[in-house]
Amino acid sequence: MSYFDRTSAAGMPEGFLWGGALAANQAEGGWNEGGRGMSHSDLIPQGSDRWDVMFGRQKPVDDPDRLYPCRWGNDFFHHWHEDVELFAEMGFKCLRLSICWSRIFPTGMETEPNGEGLEFYRQVFEALREHGIEPLVTLSHYDYPLALVERYGGWQSREMIERYAHYVETVGRAYQGLVRYWLTFNEINSVALSYLNAGVTLEDERDRAAVTAAFSHHMFMASARAVEILHKIDSANKVGCMVAAGATYPYRCAPEDVWLAYEEDRGRYFYTDVMAAGAYPAWKLRALEKEGVHVPFEPGDTEYLAEHTVDFISFSYYCSRLVCADDQVIAEKAEGNVFPTLRNPYLKDKETAWKWQIDALGLRVTLAGYHDRYHLPLFIAENGVGGLDALEDGKVHDAYHIDYLRRHILALRDAIVEDGVDLMGYTPWGCIDLVSASTGQMKKRYGFVYVDADDMGKGTFDRYRKDSFCWYQKVIASNGEDLS
Repeated sequence: MSYFDRTSAAGMPEGFLWGGALAANQAEGGWNEGGRGMSHSDLIPQGSDRWDVMFGRQKPVDDPDRLYPCRWGNDFFHHWHEDVELFAEMGFKCLRLSICWSRIFPTGMETEPNGEGLEFYRQVFEALREHGIEPLVTLSHYDYPLALVERYGGWQSREMIERYAHYVETVGRAYQGLVRYWLTFNEINSVALSYLNAGVTLEDERDRAAVTAAFSHHMFMASARAVEILHKIDSANKVGCMVAAGATYPYRCAPEDVWLAYEEDRGRYFYTDVMAAGAYPAWKLRALEKEGVHVPFEPGDTEYLAEHTVDFISFSYYCSRLVCADDQVIAEKAEGNVFPTLRNPYLKDKETAWKWQIDALGLRVTLAGYHDRYHLPLFIAENGVGGLDALEDGKVHDAYHIDYLRRHILALRDAIVEDGVDLMGYTPWGCIDLVSASTGQMKKRYGFVYVDADDMGKGTFDRYRKDSFCWYQKVIASNGEDLS
């Protein structure tokens, strides 16, 4: 029997937060209802130029002849009652979801919030609480008021910090006692996706390094501000950061490859070094200085970051990465969630519909890395695999999905039991089918629940339980004892 053929994750701690994850900009819809203003994600189109917009290489436009999938998502806005009932039926202990900033402050500049928006999320959070489901709320999941982005050029302006702080204060007070777990930004280290991540479109690609340093610093300061605000509102609040994570392996045992893998991982740790350890690491400051890049520190910033660090670290994990320092190495690229990587020959036979290479043990490596470095509680906020699911006679057979999750649950169990990792919970991504951030498609399905909608936003949007729904229900009920 191989390592991942086991059918039990026995030994999981009591109170472990099993659940699932979604986000307003990919699920909610209702983009022009309930007083909501336009989000910058509402202008990310389907089509061949989607990546150019997300990477900040092309200015987004509102073209009536284009499709903008964030505007409909999976229509959670109109189906949330039903969806919460489905999550409760599965036995969720936690649901990670996000608040659409422009549903609370339509332009981001208002003094008073939109009452309809506040009430919408209040009803959702209260319903979750009634079912014993803990909300884990992402304050900003690739989702900024479009008016702010157009006014300030996104997070390259320090003015965004005050707008964000007002928003955080508003929702923090509105949902005091309903929400105890907060995340400041989603995948804050996805800086290459400058428009998606920070609302920044570059006029000159040569400015990317300087602009990235500026908007990253402003987001760091805003994250620290959120920590301060939410702790002052309620000392019971726990505030975490969220990064895109994954182990990096050297292609060869050549020292150059080992060093390159180390540099890749160190670059990823930079973001948690700032938010969890409270300081820019020396290597990063020297690297920026060498590039001639100025970080827009203002007096007191260094002390403020050190004082307001996060309570826990959350991350997304989809697959590992492989790097090589030799440009002459011939290796077929393998697709990742967003960025391609070298193909790992030891993972060659484990591929999905989107050709990701599946590496569950890499999740354990990732967990151990964060635990050993920071000694903070961790949370797996995203993990999953997109597949081409077919609805036949009201049923969806997604055995590949079950196999993927089983492997990763075994890995996280071993991280807890064998490595001593303090893991709070596990919320697989897209627990109900939603629009993929990378492709803008519905057909790239992650969920335990099938949504009858296509890439054009057409369909009944009816919900159907997949085979994985019943499997995960059994996993949660047994606290990981039964993975069969």
